[in-house]
Amino acid sequence: MAALRRLAAGLGRSPLARPGGAAAAGRRGVRALRRSPVRVLAPRKERGAAAEEERGPPEPPPAAVQRSSAGPGLWYEKAAPGDRRLGKAVTVAKSKKFRDQHGKVLLEGQRLVRDALEAGAVLQTLFFSSVGHLKELPEAELKRASLVKVKFEDIKSWSDLITPQGLVGIFAKPNPAKMSYPAAQLTSSLPLLLICDNIRDPGNLGTILRSAAGAGCEKVLLTKGCVDPWEPKVLRAGMGAHFRLPVVASLDWESVPSNLPAGVQVCVADNKDPGARAETASVPRGGGRAGSAPGDPKAPAKSKPKAAPEREDDEGAAGVCIPELPAQYYYENWTRTPVAVVIGGETHGLSPDALHLAASTGGKRLVIPVVPGVDSLNSAIAAGIVLFEGKRQLLRRRHEKEDERQTFPGVG
Repeated sequence: MAALRRLAAGLGRSPLARPGGAAAAGRRGVRALRRSPVRVLAPRKERGAAAEEERGPPEPPPAAVQRSSAGPGLWYEKAAPGDRRLGKAVTVAKSKKFRDQHGKVLLEGQRLVRDALEAGAVLQTLFFSSVGHLKELPEAELKRASLVKVKFEDIKSWSDLITPQGLVGIFAKPNPAKMSYPAAQLTSSLPLLLICDNIRDPGNLGTILRSAAGAGCEKVLLTKGCVDPWEPKVLRAGMGAHFRLPVVASLDWESVPSNLPAGVQVCVADNKDPGARAETASVPRGGGRAGSAPGDPKAPAKSKPKAAPEREDDEGAAGVCIPELPAQYYYENWTRTPVAVVIGGETHGLSPDALHLAASTGGKRLVIPVVPGVDSLNSAIAAGIVLFEGKRQLLRRRHEKEDERQTFPGVG
């Protein structure tokens, strides 16, 4: 009996004997199974297919490297959102230091880009908003460049133009000695050169270059102190003149003669009253401005001007003695061939170096008579007047020589 009592007591202590004991034990077993689930692996091929289905189709490459065709052998990229290349290109346009260090220039607009390509300028990168722009450009040159299609809004946000054309090109800085200028320009070229001295206004310089191309100048020389000819405002005002005749920039006066033809005569356009000039022997740099003031250009000049006390100009250099130049009206004969004309800026005007160069070549001072009280002419206007008068005189001489050859064959 005692044994039966001990057996009954043991059963009472068992979880199975307590109410709900079996269910509780079952729940503990389920929790244990949940903690250690069993993975059933499918065959390898099925697993691979399932993974591909879960990932979906592969993503396309970034838009910046997607290439599209614009014609046989002509491919371009589509710029991705946030592409910074166009922004970096604008740095080329706005920073002279960057242009000089990296040898790059920015040209905007259909005509300017086309003129540059036809003249042999090397295109590196072309940003465009419409494929139609490419059809109007030389295809052979485009194939050598990187073409990038961007949104018109992106070009508009960076452009300085009021109505952008959606075309921006980055070119290697052109070398005037390696350019191929239009045949019509070369056949119309005259032994007439232009030297720009202290032309600092971009609009004036661009207009002067345009006038020089229109007059048939052989070459344009820009001395140090002139604005950079590759600045955007100069390019816009020049209307393609940069690619119609050689433009040699950043010359010091010591190197100017080596860029001129042998036997050249250098004349200057100046607004100083000839009578006042005769009394002055020493003036600071920039003593005269382009254009002309009224006065008698035949006024006698003193053979030995008085020495004046030295003065210092804005650059800190002492005043220098300048030579006297014979003066005459611009419409009188002065075009001994070849001939060069110096145009000074309106702010700083002609430098003593320009006057010394003119004196060393037997040059003259050309006066454009204006109404009394008018201080001076705009430098671009003065350049146009003198250059086209020079063209008229040179063409007249050419025709006279041709008539002379016809009248007296074998002479000359």
